[in-house]
Amino acid sequence: MSSVSVGRRALRRGACASAVGALVVAGLGVGGVAFADDEPQTDNLWIQAPYDRAVPVAPDGGTAQARSLALGLTHDNGTFTVTDGRLTVDVTGLAGIADVTWPANCTPDAAGTVAVCDTGDVQTRYSPQVQLTIRAAAGAAVGAQGAIEYSATATGGPDGTLTAPQGEAETFVTVGSRPDLGVAAHDDVSDVAPGTVLDVPFTVTNTGNETAHGYTVKMWATYGLDVLSRYPQCTYDGPGDDSAYPSMTYVSCSFDTEIAPGASVELPEPLRVAVTDHALYDRFDYEVEPGGDATDLDTSDNGRSFHVNADNTADFAVHGTSVSGAAGDTVTAGFRFVNRGPAWVGDVGAGDPVAVLDYYLPPGTTATSVPSTCHWAGTSGTDPAVAHYACTLPHWANPKLKVDFPFQLRIDTVVPDATGHVTVRPYSGSATSFPFDPRQKNNSTTVTVNPSA
Repeated sequence: MSSVSVGRRALRRGACASAVGALVVAGLGVGGVAFADDEPQTDNLWIQAPYDRAVPVAPDGGTAQARSLALGLTHDNGTFTVTDGRLTVDVTGLAGIADVTWPANCTPDAAGTVAVCDTGDVQTRYSPQVQLTIRAAAGAAVGAQGAIEYSATATGGPDGTLTAPQGEAETFVTVGSRPDLGVAAHDDVSDVAPGTVLDVPFTVTNTGNETAHGYTVKMWATYGLDVLSRYPQCTYDGPGDDSAYPSMTYVSCSFDTEIAPGASVELPEPLRVAVTDHALYDRFDYEVEPGGDATDLDTSDNGRSFHVNADNTADFAVHGTSVSGAAGDTVTAGFRFVNRGPAWVGDVGAGDPVAVLDYYLPPGTTATSVPSTCHWAGTSGTDPAVAHYACTLPHWANPKLKVDFPFQLRIDTVVPDATGHVTVRPYSGSATSFPFDPRQKNNSTTVTVNPSA
């Protein structure tokens, strides 16, 4: 058998800087946290706010352009219902720097500088609940900076009330004067048939107060997507074993088109992306930056990503071995993982392994050499004398991928038909099978030492 060496570098490179959070691939078996009946449960309240936000300087005698500031609350433990979220927003630190317009769900004090905002029910996953509007104050100079401070409470949790840690979040607002390029978000696409061609809207808009003298575009398409549009201003790399990006296509472009404040431009031709025959859980990332030596005023909308979930399958299978030896001998008694396709499988969010293989050694044996991607995981629940090892796959598994796990076992005691068991399962959560796998029976195999026949 041959082995493969894998790492996370290439796929993580495809996650653009604007992607928020660690998005786990749908269908890889991610589940909630399980607690023992007698284990005390905890919960925490968190304030979700950007660390910084830039606003364009006001023109002489005019009003500055407005910017939106999205805020919200989350909590950790989904077993608790958390309601009545109250987010207190203190903009005292923005005096003379930026003006704030409060939304309807915020009640400001008489001075208009501190408001309590009603966020309603609090979820474990973040979604904006408060949208402030901020703009540079008249007369505020470029470089002026102030801070927004927050505090929060909610009803729920183990003690009935949750309070966010003091000083856990703040937003620094800075007055600037630069181009501010942005691209719109694209909705996720689900249940799409392999062979489908997607049209990806790609409009670059300058909401800053200076002209962008050219712009650059970068795109990352995971292994199941093919970038059909080919522009002479772009270079293309990957996927492939001989590429720096074995599990994706990387595109880098430079355009000399100038974008004045308030103007928008599009790519020379519509951006088209094909969903290939080996697509399953895929992702497309794209970002834009001003050209030359210019820096963008606010990078929060420079990069976007969306997921493409194809209506496809991948057949995971494991194959065992049978070996013989005398007491004291060391034998190679490993197993092989194969992705029979037709789809690839990749964790295009967190970059975690796509699967774990549990190996319970044959009775009477001890592992003397273990593959680098395997670790001791305790013993069998039914027989404490049987060692259990957990082996991880790469964070992507292309069609026809074969990964060998060549364990070296010492035969301590000759046990006729000593049978070890191997099962492949999702890496995260409590699920034991893969929803994309059409043949579950070949997800398990045996490793036999000293078969009787």
